Amino acid sequence: MSLALRAALLTVLALSAFAANSILARIALRDGAMDPLAFTALRIASGALMLAILLKLRRRPFTGDWPSAVALVAYAAAFSVAYRSIPAGAGALLLFGAVQVTMIGTGLAQGDRPPRQEWGGVLISFSGLLLFVSPGLLPGLGRPPLAGSLLMLAAGIAWAVYSLRGRRKSDRQNDPLAATAGNFLRGLPLAVLPWLVFGGAQWNSLGVACALASGALASGLGYAVWYTVLPQLTALRASLVQLAVPVLVAAIGIVFLGEPASLRLLAGAALILGGLALATLYRPAAR
Repeated sequence: MSLALRAALLTVLALSAFAANSILARIALRDGAMDPLAFTALRIASGALMLAILLKLRRRPFTGDWPSAVALVAYAAAFSVAYRSIPAGAGALLLFGAVQVTMIGTGLAQGDRPPRQEWGGVLISFSGLLLFVSPGLLPGLGRPPLAGSLLMLAAGIAWAVYSLRGRRKSDRQNDPLAATAGNFLRGLPLAVLPWLVFGGAQWNSLGVACALASGALASGLGYAVWYTVLPQLTALRASLVQLAVPVLVAAIGIVFLGEPASLRLLAGAALILGGLALATLYRPAAR
């Protein structure tokens, strides 16, 4: 198998795992079938166990840090609570849109001076997010619940913070899998304590199975595969291929979960993904 084909297959596998997180969470949590804090605790626990096994096999030590663990658990908790009410495709669209817009916006705030085309792409994406969650725009066209939308935006911001911290540490810590494993391990008590204090008693076998699969397979193995293929992708391609995840989740949600393909979803997706593609794809002409 050629290196290019192997990279392509691993990329597809990693993106499928990312999409599976949204589908599994929605199956387990919709209509209050399972307590979201319990889902979060089980997801973090099973992810930590899987990553610990992978590190043991590779004979690598845990790394990571507490601030990153807090960001990780904040993402996972907001993600779970949001999926009690928000459809899978809408959630993935808001999540990945918020991640990309936050990361690009952080670069702008830190002094990046992109060309006008990149500015335009960010503004287009931000307008898509506003269109998607604002009750006053396109009334009656399938707006997802406002509370769930805001929670998913918060999850995206927390994940962006986690990713930005990892990027800043990359020069000193070149083992992202070890860092992720350490952050999952530190995040375990941070996820279990809120569940014990504030969580409910909604349990069912399907929800538990989804939480374990989300943590061990879609998160643990998914991140391991992603970090394996990531060095073979440019930053541009890494950003672009992730734009496929919300589309994949929306398609699965519509076909298998019976979720509606609303005009607001289609319009928001076109603006968010189109703007991000414009901001990411543009490169100034060589002089």
